[in-house]
Amino acid sequence: MTGYQLIWLFLCYSFLGWMLETVVATLRQRHITNRGLINGPFCIIYGISALLISFTVQELTGFMLFLFAAVYATAVEWIAGHLIEKIYHERWWNYSDVKWNLGGYVCLPTSVLWGLLGFVAVKVGNQLLVDLFDIIPSVAMHLIIWILIGLLMADILFSLIPIFYKGEGVELVKEADGKFSEISKRLQHWIHTKMTKRIQKAYPKSEKVDNPEKKTDVFAYGCGFYKVVLLFFIGSFLGDVVETIFCRLKAGVWMSRSSVVWGPFSIVWGLAIAVITAMLVRYKDRSDGFLFTLGVFLGGAYEYLCSVFTEIVFGKVFWDYSDMPFNLGGRINLLYCLFWGIASVVWFKIIYVRISDLIEKIPVKIGKIVTWTLIAFMAVNVTVTCMALVRHDERSHGVQAESSWQIWMDEHYDDARMAKIYPDAQQAN
Repeated sequence: MTGYQLIWLFLCYSFLGWMLETVVATLRQRHITNRGLINGPFCIIYGISALLISFTVQELTGFMLFLFAAVYATAVEWIAGHLIEKIYHERWWNYSDVKWNLGGYVCLPTSVLWGLLGFVAVKVGNQLLVDLFDIIPSVAMHLIIWILIGLLMADILFSLIPIFYKGEGVELVKEADGKFSEISKRLQHWIHTKMTKRIQKAYPKSEKVDNPEKKTDVFAYGCGFYKVVLLFFIGSFLGDVVETIFCRLKAGVWMSRSSVVWGPFSIVWGLAIAVITAMLVRYKDRSDGFLFTLGVFLGGAYEYLCSVFTEIVFGKVFWDYSDMPFNLGGRINLLYCLFWGIASVVWFKIIYVRISDLIEKIPVKIGKIVTWTLIAFMAVNVTVTCMALVRHDERSHGVQAESSWQIWMDEHYDDARMAKIYPDAQQAN
């Protein structure tokens, strides 16, 4: 699909999701209700979920398509619920009174519905919407998409005003003298009032949420930005070590398992540990079976997503489990999904608490300097890695080096060196 087609799908599913949510809410509340995270007729959770499902699992069929669609869409809803709580200090929906819920953010019946909707979208909806896209002249369609995107972005900005507005005396812009200041203040108050009333009407059961107190004298207290970033680096290093030792025991040889060209860092592991910690840290005291089950499903879905992403972006297959039993397209297999579950239990029950305590003992100033230094290093590392992989793919297709960056990559990251860094990488079909 082209970029315009993907944006078209996002807009269409966001609109269809808004229609579904609005109809259901209107029937329940017996008056017209504008649902969604923003003011316009778009429920972007549906759009994001549809794109993620279409991008990732379109090659699946039957029950596995339904299952993965349910997992991905449920993860999007779970993240959206936490972001709304973090940004607006409110909970707009709560499934706590529904059996089989997770913290009230998601529940099994809704996940089943997500799976069914995702299945229909992949099997029927995508093709119908793409056919509609092709019917309309391209110039007109591109213009429509740009207008809708512009309106959507403006709507999102307006929807953020309640976050910053604190009352008549607080403004979003620097206070100025004269009529402009008064007009600006009134406009802010009007937008804030309208937004607040809409949210209260759309989500009558919304609840205020108090933010936990932050210890400013403790570095990376809780599970905020600095803690998650450092866990990413620690997880990337530990993941590389674990995979290297595993390959030595399994294949009898030492080989690179790094995701980047500089240093022993497995990005897949690092992102997994950072994301799963941010998502599930509040459930770390739950039972081993609970953490294991979440690890199996989330870990498998995450590894599958990484496999699809790297294949599409870089044209490479970095791992292939086709020769292992109970594999799914060679991207994941049952044994390694069970490993993800075990890793989830070990991480939260044994490792996380100890590492978290060590991080929080770092002096605040030193911790921030180290964190941002690591971020800068990894940003450059990932950039060079992407360029090296893109150039490696170009060489495999006979593309000659013409620009300076291509020549530099050929000199420093030729096929021999890339084969040493990524020994299992294969050209995608």
